[in-house]
Amino acid sequence: PYSVCIPSGFSMDNTGYCNESSTSDEDMVEIAGATLDFSTTEDVPPLDRDKGSGDNPVMEEVNGVPKLMDLLDDPVPGVGTYEDFNTIDWVREKSKDRDRHREITSKSRESTWALVKSVSDAFSGWLLMLLIGLMSGALAGGIDISAHWMTDLKEGVCLNGFWFNHEHCCWTSNETTFQERDKCPQWKSWAELIIGTTEGPFAYIMNYLMYVCWALLFSFLAVTLVRAFAPYACGSGIPEIKTILSGFIIRGYLGKWTLIIKTITLVLAVSSGLSLGKEGPLVHVACCCGNILCHLFTKYRKNEAKRREVLSAAAAVGVSVAFGAPIGGVLFSLEEVSYYFPLKTLWRSFFAALVAAFTLRSINPFGNSRLVLFYVEFHTPWHLLELVPFVLLGIFGGIWGAFFIRANIAWCRRRKTTWLGHYPVLEVLVVTAVTAVVAFPNSYTRTSTSELISELFNDCGLLDSSKLCNYDNANVTKSSNELPDRPAGDDVYTAMWQLSLALVFKMLITVVTFGMKVPSGLFIPSMAVGAIAGRLLGIGMEQLAYYHHDWAIFRGWCSPGADCITPGLYAMVGAAACLGGVTRMTVSLVVIMFELTGGLEYIVPLMAAAMTSKWVADAIGREGIYEAHIRLNGYPFLEAKEEFSHKTLAMDVMRPRRSDPPLSVLTQDGMTVEDVETMITETTYSGFPVVVSHESQRLVGFVLRRDLTISIDNARQRQDGIVCTSRIFFTEYTPPQPPSSPPPLKLRGIMDLSPFTVTDHTAMDIVVDIFRKLGLRQCLITHNGRLLGIITKKDILKHVAQIANRDPDSILFN
Repeated sequence: PYSVCIPSGFSMDNTGYCNESSTSDEDMVEIAGATLDFSTTEDVPPLDRDKGSGDNPVMEEVNGVPKLMDLLDDPVPGVGTYEDFNTIDWVREKSKDRDRHREITSKSRESTWALVKSVSDAFSGWLLMLLIGLMSGALAGGIDISAHWMTDLKEGVCLNGFWFNHEHCCWTSNETTFQERDKCPQWKSWAELIIGTTEGPFAYIMNYLMYVCWALLFSFLAVTLVRAFAPYACGSGIPEIKTILSGFIIRGYLGKWTLIIKTITLVLAVSSGLSLGKEGPLVHVACCCGNILCHLFTKYRKNEAKRREVLSAAAAVGVSVAFGAPIGGVLFSLEEVSYYFPLKTLWRSFFAALVAAFTLRSINPFGNSRLVLFYVEFHTPWHLLELVPFVLLGIFGGIWGAFFIRANIAWCRRRKTTWLGHYPVLEVLVVTAVTAVVAFPNSYTRTSTSELISELFNDCGLLDSSKLCNYDNANVTKSSNELPDRPAGDDVYTAMWQLSLALVFKMLITVVTFGMKVPSGLFIPSMAVGAIAGRLLGIGMEQLAYYHHDWAIFRGWCSPGADCITPGLYAMVGAAACLGGVTRMTVSLVVIMFELTGGLEYIVPLMAAAMTSKWVADAIGREGIYEAHIRLNGYPFLEAKEEFSHKTLAMDVMRPRRSDPPLSVLTQDGMTVEDVETMITETTYSGFPVVVSHESQRLVGFVLRRDLTISIDNARQRQDGIVCTSRIFFTEYTPPQPPSSPPPLKLRGIMDLSPFTVTDHTAMDIVVDIFRKLGLRQCLITHNGRLLGIITKKDILKHVAQIANRDPDSILFN
C-alpha cells in the first residue's frame, strides 16, 4: 500500500521525516524544557477528521473515461487541516469562516429552522465565553482555597477539622483576640502535636523539620505528576500560548490532561513554598478550558483562526481570575499575549472576564468578601516631590528586570545543554530544600509570597500587630485614627534587616526557580522583590521626613505631626516597577495594579514607575522574559514589538539561492501520480507552487504537501483505476484523454488559487510586516509574472536572527 511521510515542521525547508511505525530523533521536540515523543498525539485530535458519508466513489464521464470529481465538490477528510508543529494559514482560515457565514446567512432566509440555526450560530460565541468564564472562575477558586490550606499545613493542623486553614480555624474560636488573631487553642503547631510544647529549641527544630518535609513532599508530588502524565504542564505557559496564538500548532498543549495535571500541580508547587506564583499558570489553565470547550461548537472546532480568537479571550479570563482584575486581564491579552485581536474579541473577552470575576467572587476564596488579591486603603494623598523616589523605584525595577532575564535565560540554557536537564526531579527537590531551609528562620520568607506582599502593601493602623507597624505611638491620641509620621521602634529596624535579607534571597532563588519542571508563574515573585525594595525605601523616606521635616524638600508639605509619607504606597509602586521590568508591560500593568489594590488615586505614581522601568530595562536588553523564553526554545514567533530596520530586499532572503538546486514545482497538467509521489518522497517541503509549465514558470497556485498526499491516498481508496501513470490536473477543465489512458485525477479543489506574492525588489521590512499582519506561512516571489522563489516564515526568522547576530539554526526546535 502507498504511504508518504509528512514532515513535522511547518516550513518549506524543515528537514526530518516521521515514520508510522518507529520514532525518529526528529519526533523528539523540546517545549518549555519538556522533551516529548510526538509520534502519537491524543489530547486534541486533528480537525475535520469526520469520515465521509460513504465509500462509493463519485464518478463522472469525460470522453468515455471515468474520473474522480473535483475535490472541492466532494470534500476529502483531512484536507485543509494541519500537522503538529505547523503554522496555520490565517488567510485561508478566515476565508473559510467567511464562506461558512455566507452560506448560513443565505440559508436562513429559506426556512424557520435555518433561521434558528443562524441565530444559534451567532449566539454560540457568547455562550462559549460564558462557559469559559464559569469553568475558569470555579477552577481558580478551588486552586486558591486549596493552596491556602496546604500552605498552612506546613506549620500545623486544625483540631476542629483538618480541612480548615489557620485563619478559618481561628475564626470559629471564642478565645481569639484581635491583637493575637492568629493564636487559638484549636490550631496546633506540629511541635505541639508531636512533643507537646511550643517553646524551646526542640519545638523550633521540630517545626523546622516538618516545614522542610512538607515542602519536599509537595514539590516531589508536583514534579512527579508533571513528568509522568503531562510534561506540557510545567513552566508558566505564557510563552507557548503567545506562540500558539500567533498561529503555531502544538497538539496536547491545551488538552484535558494538561488541564487536570496543571491544576493539581499548581496547588502543590505554590504550597511547597518555592519562589513562584500561580498567575501565569492560571492563564494556561484558562486557555486549556477555552480549547476544550471549543470542541462543543463546530464553528470553533473546525477553524483554527476562530479558535485562536477564543484563546485570546481565555487569556484575559486567566488574568481576571488570577488577580481579580477583569479589565486588566483584557488589556493584558491585548498588549502582551494576543496576535490577532479584532474588536469582536475585545467585547467577548470583556464579557468572559466579567463572568469569571463574578464566579470567583461568588466562591469568595479569600474569605474577605473582596475580589481583589491585595486590598489597600491609603488615607494620605501623595505629593509631587515623591515622584523622585517613585522614579528611583522604576530605575531599580528596570535594572532588576534586565538582570533577572539575563540570569534566568543563562540558567535555563545551562539546564537545556548540560546534565542538569536530565535530572528534573532532583533539581526541583534540591531547590525546594534550599528554599525551605533558608526561608524558615526569616518570618518574611516563611509565609506565602502573597501574604508577604499583602503585609508590605498594608498601611499601618492603630490595631496592626505587624513588626513593620511597631512605631512609637506616644504622641497619638487613642481617639485618632490618623497616624502621623513617628519614630520607628526596634521591631521596625529588625524587620528592615529581615526584609533586606529576604530581598537578596528572593532575587537569587527566583532566577533558579522559574523554568523548572513544575508550574511556575513570575508575577508574584517579581512583585515581592519590588514590594520589599519599595517598603524599605518608604520607611527610609518616612524616617527622613520625621527627623528632618525642616529641610527644604519637606517644609512645604510635611509639617510635624502630619502623616505625609505612606510606606505601603512605595511598596505598591516598587511591585509595579519590578513586574514591568521583567514583563515590559505598561498599560495593562498599571490597570492590573490599581484593580489589584483598589488604589485608584495612585495611577500617576504607578504610571511613572512602570514607564521608567520599561525604558531602563529596554536600554539594557530589548526582550521581556516571555520573548526571551520564546527565543530560547526556538519557537517560530515573529515579535510585533521588534523593529526591522535592515535594508534588504526579498531577492536577498528568498530561496532557492544562487548555489541551490531549482525550486521544486508542480505543473498544472503535465505530471503523473508517480512524478508527484517521487517529488514528495525526495523533498521535505510543506508545499509546492503550481506553474503552467517548466518553461513558462507562470504561477497558477500553491498546494500544501499534506493536502496533496491525503488527496492521492483518498483517490486510490475511493476510485478504481488510479495508477502511477494517471495524470494529475490542476486545471478547471480536463483536456481530452486517449481512450487507453488511465483515469486522470483532478486536484484543483485543494489548490490555493490566490497565493500571496511579492516582487523580487520588495523591501524586506514590508515583507516582514506582511507576514506579521496577515499571519502568512509562505510568500512567493515573482519577476515580471514569472515565479522566482519562495520566502517562508522560517526564512524570515532566520534572517532576523542573522541581523541580530544570533544563531539562525536555533529557530524551530533545534
